[in-house]
Amino acid sequence: MKKLVCRVFINTLAFLLAAQFLPIAAATPIHFLGAGIILGLVNLLFRPILILLAIPLNLLTLGVFTLIINTWMIQLTSGLLPGFYVQGFGAALLTSIIVSLGNYLGDKGVKSH
Repeated sequence: MKKLVCRVFINTLAFLLAAQFLPIAAATPIHFLGAGIILGLVNLLFRPILILLAIPLNLLTLGVFTLIINTWMIQLTSGLLPGFYVQGFGAALLTSIIVSLGNYLGDKGVKSH
């Protein structure tokens, strides 16, 4: 439970950070929290299935295709949450990099404590 709450918090902060530099719009600041929650749920439900189906592509691209899957998860989050919008594939790709880095650093921080 602690890890899930931490992940939602990191996702929310990553969206707030990405919105400073990328064309990401939210109707209210609470929508960033909603996006963090929805991204956590989307990653919990859909991402493992896509990762499993994409094993051949991941092997061919040495894991880089996972970044594309993460981008799709950001776009799906944007589509599921009214009031939260990520404009285009490029913005979603850069956002997925920011979210991935945030989650990586967060996982390192949670494991060290």
